[in-house]
Amino acid sequence: MAERGRPRSFDRESALARAMTVFWDRGYQATSMSDLTEAMQINSPSLYAAFGSKEALYREAIAYFSETESDDIVAPLRQADTARAALEGFLLASAETFTRPGRPPGCMVVLSAVNAVGVGDETSRILREMRAGSVDAIEARLRSAILAGELPASIDARAIASYYVTVQQGMSIQARDGASRPMLEAIARGAMAAWEALMVAPGSAAASTIALTAR
Repeated sequence: MAERGRPRSFDRESALARAMTVFWDRGYQATSMSDLTEAMQINSPSLYAAFGSKEALYREAIAYFSETESDDIVAPLRQADTARAALEGFLLASAETFTRPGRPPGCMVVLSAVNAVGVGDETSRILREMRAGSVDAIEARLRSAILAGELPASIDARAIASYYVTVQQGMSIQARDGASRPMLEAIARGAMAAWEALMVAPGSAAASTIALTAR
């Protein structure tokens, strides 16, 4: 049986994409309902009918960002031939994506750590899990390389994954502050210079030597 009622007079996905851009640019709390209705080209009743609330719309916008804006960044983790190339590709793709013309700088998910003030506990949990997902993805790539004999089994895969995600998150904040793509690429290459040291087992004599040299 066909659904009764008046059909929506707007394209829901297009409206969601526009809302995503506003939240990405301004953050949750600084975005007003009038900002959203103007950008989405709908009125308040239509927004509430389609999305439920500002916070529900924000959750959908974050999910939409993850679905449509993140693939270029994570693709190297799936496609690169080696773990090192995967991590370098991840960081360099981040540098490119965070500085694309016509888009807000940085990563919406990363920036949500500071730009999502005012959301409820459930939304905060979702955002934390999304940010942690990058660590999980990199750790999985490193563990796959360990199983393949490419990397030593003694490395701390979780710590290494956390290190590179911390670098990437810092790149996102730098992009928001105006850092250029070449500057972010320089940061990425600097982080990759630590690769050999990170491949040394924690607590080994070699690791101690590296630590002493770095002082």
